Amino acid sequence: MIIPALDLIDGQVVRLHQGDYGQSRRYGNDPLPRLQDYVRQGAQLLHLVDLTGAKDPTARQIPLLKTLLAGVTPAPVQIGGGIRTLSDVEALLEAGATRVVVGSTAVKQPREVQGWFERFGPDALVLALDVRIDDQGQRRVAVSGWQQDSGMTLEEAIGQYQAYGLKHVLCTDISRDGTLQGSNVALYRDLCRAYPAIAFQASGGIGGLEDIKQLRTSGVQGVIVGRALLEGKFTLEEAIACWQNV
Repeated sequence: MIIPALDLIDGQVVRLHQGDYGQSRRYGNDPLPRLQDYVRQGAQLLHLVDLTGAKDPTARQIPLLKTLLAGVTPAPVQIGGGIRTLSDVEALLEAGATRVVVGSTAVKQPREVQGWFERFGPDALVLALDVRIDDQGQRRVAVSGWQQDSGMTLEEAIGQYQAYGLKHVLCTDISRDGTLQGSNVALYRDLCRAYPAIAFQASGGIGGLEDIKQLRTSGVQGVIVGRALLEGKFTLEEAIACWQNV
């Protein structure tokens, strides 16, 4: 499926370049109408990132998120952005999130997050893994807003959660994110072949319908599309039609 995404800072719709808060582009203060329009166009799942909460967990935009989720009910929504504690997960699920997206904490504190899988079940959590591919072809997981190398490969990170029923992985090739230059199709093809029981979501680089078409045969279950929709490269309706008709 095509998963439209919005990143939010203080109620504003934004896009960061390569995860840099200093390089943000703003797209207005109207996230709810945008999300409702996505639902009208056929979105089966929405993706939100609370960048304010990611930077400062005490400033998490829970009131806004509750309003957004209530405004698109019953459409399912997955939410991420600086999830660090059990209470963060609980707060988002109580706000109405279908799934909570967990990134750096899952890599830095696997025992803690494995406990969340046991408590909430694998359907309630998405493991978000952001990777840089080095000169030797190793897929290194980056953490802390992509500022640090975790010292762990993508395969090692996935392996820590397989015994806990891992079902959903959102994988981003950092070098493609926000570039509109196409996805790393080979990466997703390899992952889907290696882990057939996991539903992978591809993220980063979608700039045109051809990029979506190329991913259709990779095995991914979902494609995150953010900037391309915001900038009118194509409509969500067109993206869904492309995904279904390849």
